[in-house]
Amino acid sequence: MRSKIMTIIVTIVIFLIASVFGLFGTILWNEFKKLETSIQAEDVKTIISENTNTIDKDIKVPEINPFEEIQDGNDQQNEVDYSNVAINKYFYNQLEEQAQTIYKAFESNKENMKTGTYKVELGSSFSSLLKESNGQEQLGKYYQSAIEAYTYDNPDVFYLSPNKMYLNIETTTRGSSTTYYVYIDSGSEANYLIDEFSSKEQINHAISQIEQVRNRILQNRKSNTYDNIKMVHDYLVENIEYDTTISKDNIYNLYGAMVSGEAVCEGYARSFKYLMDSLGIPCTLTIGKGVNSEGKTENHAWNYVQVGNNWYAIDVTWDDPVSSSGWISQSSRYRYFLKGSNDMQKDHVPSEQFTEGGKLFSYPPLSNYNYE
Repeated sequence: MRSKIMTIIVTIVIFLIASVFGLFGTILWNEFKKLETSIQAEDVKTIISENTNTIDKDIKVPEINPFEEIQDGNDQQNEVDYSNVAINKYFYNQLEEQAQTIYKAFESNKENMKTGTYKVELGSSFSSLLKESNGQEQLGKYYQSAIEAYTYDNPDVFYLSPNKMYLNIETTTRGSSTTYYVYIDSGSEANYLIDEFSSKEQINHAISQIEQVRNRILQNRKSNTYDNIKMVHDYLVENIEYDTTISKDNIYNLYGAMVSGEAVCEGYARSFKYLMDSLGIPCTLTIGKGVNSEGKTENHAWNYVQVGNNWYAIDVTWDDPVSSSGWISQSSRYRYFLKGSNDMQKDHVPSEQFTEGGKLFSYPPLSNYNYE
């Protein structure tokens, strides 16, 4: 009789212990699912607070300084010719010939422009245009398109501040002949560098730091395009911290992202393009609007990249969510990795006009479907 009672007691105790462990396991599983859902649904998109302008904050409608007419001038300015400069870049290829000339002038004087004060000469090549009734307005538009394309195609010129650059027109009259001489300088500004840099020496040191990081990343170069894209994506996600203050130095550019390790979406996107360029993988910087998890529309930047014959979207910033737990699920980490238009355009709307009143550029047509 006693043995039966003991058997019943032991059975009840085992049942209670099993019930407790089962209940505890269920609670843990539910909490884990809640954590994963929270990271995926909330943290991925609420980190973007760039209601202040991102890329387009740096480029304004150009200011033109038309100098007083010089009567019987000596016309001693040096003539320049950029026709032999060969460039094949995505946004450059969409420019009109006149804008391409200005772009070529930037590229040819890239090293000199690190001083921030170097005069970029365009010579008298625009004289015919400037003799037209709306010639000055047209030249301003070509200039604006050129500087937009140049800074979007070349993330490595992070030190230039387009809103400190001025287009100057000198008019020289010799009898009945009028010649217009055009150049770009810093106008009344001390220089046309961003505020974080003030000398060529500082810029060269910054470039050296960036190249050291780049070379360290490229030591892990893979044998195919997909693996290289994933390698760069993963490195940026793991090594850049999203700056929620929107107040630190260089957070919009390549230096802040790759050297300081802090950036906003523009810094992520420019770094990704810079590294894709280094790997010889076609890539564009893409700007527009992003719709976050709260349904708010914000200025945003991401990339389009080519794999094989197709183009796909990739948003490194939104693949780097802010998580209070420090743990990020795999699905969150690759939520915006090599996406086709059917998925990406649900919450990413690209803008083909980089600045108000500027040229309409086109982006590569995305594959409809995600990369598989």
